[in-house]
Amino acid sequence: MLGILRVEGPATATDLARRCETNTGATSYHLRQLAKVGLVEEDERPEGGRRRWWKASQSSMSWRDTEHDDDPKARTASDWLVRSLHRTYGTWVDSWLDARDRWPKEWRDAADQSDFVVTATPDRLVELNKRVHQLIIEFGQERHEGEQVAIVYYSFPERVIER
Repeated sequence: MLGILRVEGPATATDLARRCETNTGATSYHLRQLAKVGLVEEDERPEGGRRRWWKASQSSMSWRDTEHDDDPKARTASDWLVRSLHRTYGTWVDSWLDARDRWPKEWRDAADQSDFVVTATPDRLVELNKRVHQLIIEFGQERHEGEQVAIVYYSFPERVIER
């Protein structure tokens, strides 16, 4: 639901239930839970009425696992969320691969799949992450014509990769 609100903009619990193929009660409950932790908020609509609109509170999501070192339940929830997001990102890549031949050559040339291995200390990796995030945030704040673009970014020690 959070991803839908980020990409498609404000929606009601009914709209989200239809989109997520679930019931309004479930989406209403989950929206309230997301609001409690500050991920979504009500979106005041000028037309008023009884329909309650929701919007994403931020355009991106980022957190440190170390925030949950002393709370095993929060750490488990964080791990679940990261793994769930990773599966979602895989679905995004699959969708792009399935659809890319229907996109103009300019878009196929502009799309990117890259990986890099650099040497860094933890402090330097923090600096790199901040600079990449800032660049993306600044770019996203500018008004551009075109399509919304998904950018997925990970950074972690390369030694953990199974070969």
